[in-house]
Amino acid sequence: MNQFVDKKGRQVKHAFNSFTAYWLTDASFGVLLLILLFTVFVLPILIEYGHVHAVFVNTVFLFLFFTGIWSSRFKVLVVLTTVLFMTQLGLRFLRFSSYDFEFYLAERIVGVFNMLVFIFLNIRLLFRDHEVNIYRVIGAINVYLLVAILGAFLFEIIYLTTGSGIGGEVVLEGIDKDFALYIYFSLVSLTTVGFGDLYPIQVMAKMLSVFLSTIGILYPAVVIARLVSASKV
Repeated sequence: MNQFVDKKGRQVKHAFNSFTAYWLTDASFGVLLLILLFTVFVLPILIEYGHVHAVFVNTVFLFLFFTGIWSSRFKVLVVLTTVLFMTQLGLRFLRFSSYDFEFYLAERIVGVFNMLVFIFLNIRLLFRDHEVNIYRVIGAINVYLLVAILGAFLFEIIYLTTGSGIGGEVVLEGIDKDFALYIYFSLVSLTTVGFGDLYPIQVMAKMLSVFLSTIGILYPAVVIARLVSASKV
């Protein structure tokens, strides 16, 4: 009986170690890209047509933050990502419980910190060992999409704290459903497309939109240049 328990324990430990080690490999960039493509391009459509519940939307974000825990071996970063994830998880549970207090704004603020740390971790993985391969290029795309999600969260925080932010053909409700509009406008700003159907009407939203546009112009050139130079080291 003890041998059976020990064997199961070793199997569980091996599976756990394999899972944690995977998120430090270049191959994990591919899986993360699929998750981000779903979050950025598919999830907003499902939200807009009412095909998903708010719990599912929040679960997608929580899974992203959960992977961040395993994206570094440094104890300080592991502790930081774990604390941020558990805080985010706790706020989610409180919001969907019968507790009366509103935690939506607090969730988004913690989500911004989570996303900032996650972007930092992915940039660290992107440029480690001065190696360049197809996975690193995918990793660069991941960071770009993560910045788009970060922008969406920031636009939402601006609206929740000031009561305005984005104007045009939009009706904001201050709930999870608004993510579809925020990620769209964040991507429009980041890619400098500027369709004109939505536009910033509040000074912080204007500055954030310009900031995202600046990143959208500089990031591809800077990252590609860095990857090319790393390949020559």
